[in-house]
Amino acid sequence: MKTIYHKSANKGIKGLSAVLLASLMALNFGCTKNFEEFNTNPTALSPEQTTALLKSAIGPIEQEIFHNYQIAQNLSADAFSGYMMAPTPFNGGINNMNYSLNNGWNSAGFNDQYNFVMAPISKIGQSEVKTKSPEAWGIALLVQVMAMSRVTDKFGPIPYTTAGSSLVSTPYEDQKTVYNAFFKQIDTAANNLQAYITAKPGTPAFYDKGDLIYQGDPVKWLKLANSLRLRLAMRIVKADASTAKVQAEKALSAPGGLLTTAADNAAVAQSGTRDNDLWVVTVSYDGDNALGAALQSYLVGYNDPRLPIYATPATDPSFAGQYIGIRAGANTSFNGLGKPGYRNYSSVNSSDNVKSPAGQKAPQILMTAAEVWFLKAEAALRGWTGSGDAQTNYETGISTSLQQWNVSAGNYLSDASSRPTAYVDPKNPANNAAAVSTITVKWDAAASNEQKLERIITQKWLAVFPDGQEAWSEYRRTGYPKLFTVANNFSNGTINTQTQIRRLPYPSTEFGNGNSAEVVKAVGLLGGPDNGGTRLWWDIDKANF
Repeated sequence: MKTIYHKSANKGIKGLSAVLLASLMALNFGCTKNFEEFNTNPTALSPEQTTALLKSAIGPIEQEIFHNYQIAQNLSADAFSGYMMAPTPFNGGINNMNYSLNNGWNSAGFNDQYNFVMAPISKIGQSEVKTKSPEAWGIALLVQVMAMSRVTDKFGPIPYTTAGSSLVSTPYEDQKTVYNAFFKQIDTAANNLQAYITAKPGTPAFYDKGDLIYQGDPVKWLKLANSLRLRLAMRIVKADASTAKVQAEKALSAPGGLLTTAADNAAVAQSGTRDNDLWVVTVSYDGDNALGAALQSYLVGYNDPRLPIYATPATDPSFAGQYIGIRAGANTSFNGLGKPGYRNYSSVNSSDNVKSPAGQKAPQILMTAAEVWFLKAEAALRGWTGSGDAQTNYETGISTSLQQWNVSAGNYLSDASSRPTAYVDPKNPANNAAAVSTITVKWDAAASNEQKLERIITQKWLAVFPDGQEAWSEYRRTGYPKLFTVANNFSNGTINTQTQIRRLPYPSTEFGNGNSAEVVKAVGLLGGPDNGGTRLWWDIDKANF
């Protein structure tokens, strides 16, 4: 990593963010060849001007968590999680979805968070905002942790605590070090926010309306800080059980509490001409995204009331009105079908401009109260202090998700008979697959902890939709929900079909940009080859209980 941050300059930034982020990055970041110029720029902004710029910049930075969404998430994590599948036979039908991993696509998920989130936030840290408005620095740190946790959970070891400190060599750090840094940054954020709430009750934080997540509401940001700590603590429970327990119990007892209702949900609102990224790939890109077979299996099998909220029925005349997704890794070029044929299968719902998962102006979800209730349910299974009762948390998680999407529970919580369905592809029987799970919705107090966990994570997966990144991470950690395997595996043996994909390889440019020695060390930290079959530090192949 020869550059201070990664390479893609400002290409693809939309609207106002282009001005703000370019200005921030030009103050202190960018390609190596421009670094000296940026640091000696005679037209650099005054401290007052910088402060004014930073106040408006937080919203565009928040939006950039999803930068290059199609190639950074939709054509990887969204598909790997079982949520979605591309009907388009990209690259002749040989691509990420059938484990022929596309380096050009996947590099966006590595590079962009450095350029468009971490770099400008580092600039915020160099400004007077850090000392004069520490609550604003706390919010910026939380945005950085949310963005960079997605990067390390895709790839493994990454440059983090020393990123931006050298023009020549930037060490990669193992995930334990990165996660410990996350927890320390959450400490700073929570302490700063709590102090601000105590000193200035009812007063919006520095960013105010520029903040597209909570409009500067420090109370909600503190809830998110605690909830994010709980998420990350649970992620590492197999790799470092003692730290996981300490951090989770800290979150469970922290001042300010956790996200508890749908009104607390963290989501990035759209601004100006910017559209929801899931809408862009599903609608604007002429149907490059469709419902995944796994999500269809669970939603249809459970008679889930969220089904018509999450998905649209197929429009193909031979099975119109049915909910039919596409199996991961399916040959979408079958009999020349390609995009036109499979595009007529079910898709992600975009019918409501603001309230549908793929609505054109719908906020993009980062974390929900429903997820937190499921985290508490798992914590209760593990006997962690402050977690409450597992069944109560589980049922509250379901109810909170249904409330989020404004649907009635009916008898959903008491359904002890409905199960996920098999998958039948109406146009290509080669993609058919038997049901992979027999888990039901109703809580079973007599079940084993492992069975209870499958129930919790399955419902958590349904509630986390449409965030495929979080869903894929939790699938890898727990093995739940059980997902259909890829219909075709073109990984040349590097990814086991039954085990499924565990990570993304580092971009090839990382090995040739002057930091190659550090990248080679990073591969050593992985404990396996740099391919999609190697497990991450927290992804340990052992029973959950």
